[in-house]
Amino acid sequence: MDEYASIGSARIFLAIVPDAGTVERIHRLASALKRAHKFDGKLIAPERLHISLFFLGDVSERFIRAASEAAMQVQTEPFEVSFDRTASFRGRPGNRPFVLIGENGLRRLESFRRMLGAALTRSGLRRAANTNFTPHVTLLYDARGVDEHPVQPIFWTVTEFVLIRSMKGHEYLGRWPLRA
Repeated sequence: MDEYASIGSARIFLAIVPDAGTVERIHRLASALKRAHKFDGKLIAPERLHISLFFLGDVSERFIRAASEAAMQVQTEPFEVSFDRTASFRGRPGNRPFVLIGENGLRRLESFRRMLGAALTRSGLRRAANTNFTPHVTLLYDARGVDEHPVQPIFWTVTEFVLIRSMKGHEYLGRWPLRA
């Protein structure tokens, strides 16, 4: 593919994906909360559950290489994340994200994201390295929203992060293990 050719209408982003056991726990919780809140929206498929770190957009192969180079620069040991509440984000009218959120259990994630953002900036992707970040896992989209509500914490140890091309599914373009 030409280095400046576009990837089409795919969305490219860096993310953290929960392990299989955590995906199962999140999906079970999402199913129960969908019923409890009487949401009509479709649950996010288990294989698409993730924490978005940086959205790179519809980018060229050159940008994908730069993002991969940045990812290789980041060195940190595995860390735990913990989500203990759900809430609805504003979103587009009729399409509000219902998400898992947390606070104290996400400090290491926020630190990791700052390191990755600095690496993206050094690799020439400053526009992608925005500082706005509310760590969350989207469970579904619905026309209605609900207030914040506590849940039994969902936690896991983050051992890697990935570069995803999202079109009609998630294709992993790169994986980077966390190491000290």
